[in-house]
Amino acid sequence: MFKNKKILITGGTGSFGKAFLKKILQMEFDEVRIFSRDEKKQDDMRNEINSLKIKFYIGDVRDYYSIDYALKGVDYVFHAAALKQVPSCEFYPMEAVKTNINGTENVLNSAIDNKVKKVIFLSTDKAVYPVNAMGISKAMAEKQVVAKSRSLKYKNDTILCTTRYGNVLASRGSVIPLFIRQIKENKPLTITDPDMTRFLMTLDEAIDLVIYTFKNGRQGETFVQKSAAASVGNVAEALLKMFNAKNKIKIIGTRHSEKKHEVLLNREELAKAIESDNYYRVLPDDRDLNYNLYFNKGEEKISLEHDYSSENTKLLSLQEIIDVLKSLDIVKKELADYKSNK
Repeated sequence: MFKNKKILITGGTGSFGKAFLKKILQMEFDEVRIFSRDEKKQDDMRNEINSLKIKFYIGDVRDYYSIDYALKGVDYVFHAAALKQVPSCEFYPMEAVKTNINGTENVLNSAIDNKVKKVIFLSTDKAVYPVNAMGISKAMAEKQVVAKSRSLKYKNDTILCTTRYGNVLASRGSVIPLFIRQIKENKPLTITDPDMTRFLMTLDEAIDLVIYTFKNGRQGETFVQKSAAASVGNVAEALLKMFNAKNKIKIIGTRHSEKKHEVLLNREELAKAIESDNYYRVLPDDRDLNYNLYFNKGEEKISLEHDYSSENTKLLSLQEIIDVLKSLDIVKKELADYKSNK
């Protein structure tokens, strides 16, 4: 699907970018451009991959001219660059605005100007009913994708699509590396609320969702994978069992700007979503400013729907969580190191 094509990945040195590049390297392609502002990570990636077909662009999505320069001649864009840490966005919300909102606007505008064929924007479940600055900024970025897509109606226009997914297991800043570190340091595992639930996805599943969206996405659509969830308490218990560790669990209480349960689709989206075996396809909101059409008539279907949340999806058992964790490279490596040092 990428034969003779040029691809650009924003935030290409992050967890998703590295895993996605690894996947692309197994395919036929003309060129992959890694766009990020971290020269050290780019240098590490350059030395690790050592391929002349991988090009590195130093820049920031906040700067239109740097992203516009990198997009010359590109066929497809995978927009993963973002500020993702809830606390940092909470304390510096305007930084989240600059990267997640303004940066996305720059990517979309430049892609359209450069006649890129397709842009896949990576979003998060925190964008649904957002309670923190990170989620709010990603929600606004999603709205930008849909708003831009309304004016792109011709055959050769850039196609804009969104993927939305939950917690990617063992990615940067996720709870699993924290729990493993606490186990190795013989410290209590700090849990906010053992009954708190989160959608769980592996990096491979996240990549599969992005590729599925790339292959099937039409103008303005959002794709969500049907995902299982787990309670935070059971994730901690699963790791303790895997490491045969006796660490205590310390309940610290829900932190500022944290939800007890996350939502992947609100009921309005679910009411108009097209369901397949593994995914939901959410059609774009195609309403315009003629609000009179919507003041006097609603949709009964929306009233009957429930949100698709980590509380009402399939909850993994302790053994199922262990089976998922066993498939993760980082967990396998940490487990081997832990046992060898015992």
